[in-house]
Amino acid sequence: MNQILPPTSDELLAILPELILAGGILVAMVLGVFLRRPIALVNGLSWLLLTAAAVAVLTIPLSGPVFHGALVLDPFARFMKVAVLIGSAVALAMAWSHGRQQRTQQFEFPVLILTATLGMMVMISAHDLIALYIGLELQSLSLYVLAAFNRDSVKSTEAGIKYFILGALSSGMLLYGISMVYGFTGQTSFPAVAEAVAGDASIGLIFGLVFLLIGLAFKIAAVPFHMWTPDVYQGAPTPVTAFFAAAPKLAAMALFVRVVTEPFGSVTADWQQIVTFIAIGSMVLGAFAAIGQTNIKRLMAYSSIGHVGFALVGLAAGTEEGVQGVLVYLVIYLAMTLGVFACILAMRKPDGMVEDIGSLAGISRTNPVMAFILAMLLFSLAGIPPLAGFFAKFYVFRAAIEADLFVLAVIGVLASVVGAFYYLRIIKLMYFDEPAGGFEPMPGTLRLVLGASGAFTIAFILFAGPVGELASTAAGGFF
Repeated sequence: MNQILPPTSDELLAILPELILAGGILVAMVLGVFLRRPIALVNGLSWLLLTAAAVAVLTIPLSGPVFHGALVLDPFARFMKVAVLIGSAVALAMAWSHGRQQRTQQFEFPVLILTATLGMMVMISAHDLIALYIGLELQSLSLYVLAAFNRDSVKSTEAGIKYFILGALSSGMLLYGISMVYGFTGQTSFPAVAEAVAGDASIGLIFGLVFLLIGLAFKIAAVPFHMWTPDVYQGAPTPVTAFFAAAPKLAAMALFVRVVTEPFGSVTADWQQIVTFIAIGSMVLGAFAAIGQTNIKRLMAYSSIGHVGFALVGLAAGTEEGVQGVLVYLVIYLAMTLGVFACILAMRKPDGMVEDIGSLAGISRTNPVMAFILAMLLFSLAGIPPLAGFFAKFYVFRAAIEADLFVLAVIGVLASVVGAFYYLRIIKLMYFDEPAGGFEPMPGTLRLVLGASGAFTIAFILFAGPVGELASTAAGGFF
């Protein structure tokens, strides 16, 4: 019998960010239960914990696998963890601002955000199929509750139920894939699976990989496993939708990248076909399905599906340049999405929040600053140069062309052209239609998020070099 040894000091140091979040979650729950009005304190503590975790990620001097290979701390994990922590912190700040306006603040909300973020951190560092599942389910269970957080809303409850049922189905497929991989290799550790796959990539093992990718494709909302996304984005409270569109999507994409490149790197030709198919499906559906949408949250759901497809174009290349493109794309997508949702959260009239795209008509006259930055963000989402979104697509399309995936790159460009229509339609509404009535003043937190997002998007050409170098370093570990 193998002796179970206590963790070493180096192992505990390697998971210090996760320990900070886990300990903070326990403290936040105690404060929430025993204090009379704990909301502001728990929110402040949550931001402090996310900041401390990010600092810990950047300063830990260790690198490599820990806990017998269950987790790994490498440049890729550091890069994605910092991006996820930033996304969670910004989403939490926007939710706090929105909750003060709506008088819907509850201390459980930041606790659930922290718990989901802890799951994401484990997902990103997962170096074993069991650790992968633990992190994924910790994140997913928190997200199910967040989707149904507004208990007085039928739409929110419906969104939570749909997400839970379809999420349980995807988890079952993921577990089935894990069991098949374990059955044919006898291993769960990524390096051990990679060694077994290199020796014998049997048909049963390929089937296990397929089921594994199905479960992960659901988490990133890729076609044909996207069916939950529009309903959940529309039904969930808007701050929750903003969170869904940011940090969890980045964590799931990071996990997707690690799974296909580390344990299954030697069978790239097999998973490359699957990734190419879901990339094409996601880009095409995201481009065409959003055209007829009138609800802006639903439109952003289809937009997110399309952008997942574009990110997967880089992964389909199966090269270091492709993974670098995926990482750059995810960082830019995070900034653009948070900025757009800051505008959506600011769509508030005296009688309450509005989500209809027609409500944006003529806001260039009532709120010219918001209209300008939102227009720049939409141009960027469409991939118009010299904004950040152009560079995001340039990286992934270049990787696809260098990998001789010319058809995939051409379809991606055509999908971008079609997708530009619904972004330009919103800009046309803002600048050329008669005003439909102004919105209430934007809270300071949302103004700060919108300004930072707009500045990053417009001036990305100044940051393109450093961001590209960081992404290249993060991707280099896989190859």
